[in-house]
Amino acid sequence: MSAVAGILDGLSQFGLGDLENANLYEDSEESEQEVQLTPLQKQLQMEQDFIFDKTYSCPVCDSEFKSKTVKVGKAKLVGTDMDLRPKYEGIDMLKYDIVMCPKCGYAALGRYFKTLSVHQASKIRETISKVFKEQKEMSQVYTYEEALERYKLALASTIVKQGKASEKAYICLKTAWLIRGRNENLDLNDEEYAAKKAKGEEEEKEFLKNALEGFLAARQNESYPMCGMDEATVDYLIAVIALRFDQFDVSSRLISGILGASGTNPRIKDRARDLREVLVNKIKESRK
Repeated sequence: MSAVAGILDGLSQFGLGDLENANLYEDSEESEQEVQLTPLQKQLQMEQDFIFDKTYSCPVCDSEFKSKTVKVGKAKLVGTDMDLRPKYEGIDMLKYDIVMCPKCGYAALGRYFKTLSVHQASKIRETISKVFKEQKEMSQVYTYEEALERYKLALASTIVKQGKASEKAYICLKTAWLIRGRNENLDLNDEEYAAKKAKGEEEEKEFLKNALEGFLAARQNESYPMCGMDEATVDYLIAVIALRFDQFDVSSRLISGILGASGTNPRIKDRARDLREVLVNKIKESRK
């Protein structure tokens, strides 16, 4: 379209002579294109509708702070992976499971945040808080990278406070789930897509290994419920992860125990039956 002559004449008196011959409509179309959001930006924008700032009191430093939390009942569950990773429509709720004090650095899964002994709080202050750099929460939603940093800080806090093996294992499991979600949301047009995907898969694998080790240890030394899960659910999780690493004997033994036990949740039994089929097929493939 040619420049529109005349209708902006006179702007030079304001020092805006360059705009006197501006194209009336073509620039507006370009402007609309410039503000188009990427799929990830749209996803983050959508997440704002699901979360709110909840106030917490830190059991380590007594300061009050706000942490982003998902509104109860807001997100719709659309499915779960074989290892029980939940998937919701419009948001990855795993990004908001960690509560972190921005002043002293103490972090934990929401269910464990307040359950801290005096001795454990002292350990956190001595090892983490005295070197922690106070953080200011600026973003309206958590990116995967920000969420991953929070999970790692929660794992560090659990190590320092000498938390139970089950708690450490559960954090590792959820971190693996988070990384899987990040991989699923990578930009396919990114030149580094393949490298980022491969790196993420390795990171997920490492956290799953640690989750398996922790749950196996907890199974021998801790009572149920464990991380809010009953024995059959924990055994099922271990069986799934063990199968991931070709530990067929471990997986087979636990699946048999689940299917042979009375009073087990029917949904877990159904999942165990499906898992048994996967196990049988993997064993057949390994023998070829």
